[in-house]
Amino acid sequence: MGTIVAQFLSGLAGAASLFLVASGLSIIFGVTRIVNFAHGAFYMLGAYFACTLANQWTGAIGFWGALLAAVAIVAVLGGALEMTLLRRIYRAPELFQLLATFGVTLVVQDLVVLVFGPDDLLGPRAPGLKGAVEIAGRAIPTYDLFLIAISPVVLGLLWLLFNRTRWGILVRAATQDRDMVAALGVNQKWLFTGVFMLGVALAALGGALQIPRDAVTHQMDLAIIVEAFIIVVTGGLGSVFGALVAAVLISELNAFGILAFPKISIVLIFLVMAVVLVVRPWGLFGKPTGTPRSTLGASIEPWRPMRAQGRLAVLGLVLLAALLPLVAGPYALSVGSEIAIFVLYAASLQFLISVGGLVSFGHAAFFGLGGYGAALLVTLLGWRMEAALIVAPLLALGGAMLFAGFAVRLSGVYLAMLSLAFAQICWSIASQWVDFTGGDNGILGVWPSAWASKPWAFYELALGIAVVGVALLRLVTFAPFGFMLRAIRDSDLRAEAIGIRRPSIQWAAFVLAGVLAGISGALFAFLKGSVFPDAFGVTTSVDGLVMVLLGGMGSVSGAVFGAGVYKALSTWLMSETDYSKLAIGLIIIATVVVLPRGLAGLRDFLPRREARP
Repeated sequence: MGTIVAQFLSGLAGAASLFLVASGLSIIFGVTRIVNFAHGAFYMLGAYFACTLANQWTGAIGFWGALLAAVAIVAVLGGALEMTLLRRIYRAPELFQLLATFGVTLVVQDLVVLVFGPDDLLGPRAPGLKGAVEIAGRAIPTYDLFLIAISPVVLGLLWLLFNRTRWGILVRAATQDRDMVAALGVNQKWLFTGVFMLGVALAALGGALQIPRDAVTHQMDLAIIVEAFIIVVTGGLGSVFGALVAAVLISELNAFGILAFPKISIVLIFLVMAVVLVVRPWGLFGKPTGTPRSTLGASIEPWRPMRAQGRLAVLGLVLLAALLPLVAGPYALSVGSEIAIFVLYAASLQFLISVGGLVSFGHAAFFGLGGYGAALLVTLLGWRMEAALIVAPLLALGGAMLFAGFAVRLSGVYLAMLSLAFAQICWSIASQWVDFTGGDNGILGVWPSAWASKPWAFYELALGIAVVGVALLRLVTFAPFGFMLRAIRDSDLRAEAIGIRRPSIQWAAFVLAGVLAGISGALFAFLKGSVFPDAFGVTTSVDGLVMVLLGGMGSVSGAVFGAGVYKALSTWLMSETDYSKLAIGLIIIATVVVLPRGLAGLRDFLPRREARP
């Protein structure tokens, strides 16, 4: 009984910080409709500023003053970000917001290393809360009890703010109908800035309160943001009370899952979110968000099949790429193979997003399933590369068929979050099923056959498969199936009115994209000779999204150019500087703001010939 009580109280203490972060994220989304992936960065900044100031200021006043000062500093930084960047993308699709704020996350990660150093920081103990209280025969830290009391206090203060102040009433009104609030003469810009600063302050407070419990690291932002998204989506976007309920639920699952199901404890929280989204797509206490915003550039010009001149130009480029082994060395060919692999991966994701209007934030699930499928066939069954490349994508096929059955019920940010949950479930299984997957050590010894072991031979193999895969996607795009998929993307009600069955068409699109992503994952495993749980990671999914954005959302094959430019640029930056994340993050932000149509949008800046009368 003592152990149960101790775990329960530990879960409640952990829920306090999660609730602060998630409530801020929920408030921001409820008003601005911004899906703020950078929220974890503000949590991290709050911890860093609080730890630095608390180690310099002594006594109780110094400690608590340091926490409040850290919250104020981060809130001001958040307001500056909102005014300079986020105001430009309020009307953009959710995908653009996710990518822009992810770019901010990358920038902050390197800036933290520059300002605070690469080493972890340890904060002081909270004055007056250093002891422990015995409950049910167990010593419970006094600071944990303090954290448990924080959540209801913050919830009460937020309720008073939103229900008993004029500003709060305006915020609630903006949550319901932003256009009507603007019509009444309310300055939306300052209202949104205030809401964003409040949400950021809550995230910073959550990070600051953690310094007596945990070390402060420059990787804590991604760890917290995934859990915060789980809580917000489970509780319901825009619902502060839902964030509290979900935070307690997730924290208790973490606390007791380690005791009851140690081998699948990480999987539990993602399963809970997936089940909630399937049963109640808008969360426990949320409301439907309405029609998702259309993808920029998708309807500017109607897509047409490539003309003869275009086909000849593409054929020429493919032939030039095939001749690369004549002039390139082993390293360049290895980079070229990786680019070809990610061209196929990004093209499959672009097919979902641009053609189908289906935003996936967990496309890495299929990439990882293909990689692990190939690795297991080679290492456990002793299969050759040729057979593994044919059979391994079937694992991705099975995952896509299973996931698509649930995904077709959702859209917009909820679909993106369900796909993230599916990828994280796969990541959790790969990380914790050590006997089968090797856990964090991965699976090694996944080597290609003798004929493909030479860099030039594997490059030609990867290039050939990528070309066939992209050609297949273009063929499907301009086939009747592709027209039906685009009809559903533009107006699912009209599509259903003329007899197009939306669920089955979107299900087939997910399956096709999943299989091609699985093939790219299998090729990547043979290229690297190994596979690790990172293949399912958030970074792998975001890389694909960045490639799609960089190439152009309104281009049928823009991901081909986006993948080539992004992988070549990131490889070069990582070899030239220790702050590659900073550079890549700035590139992502600039692309979202300046080139929302990606590289395909560069033609908009070219002078056009005026039609002759």
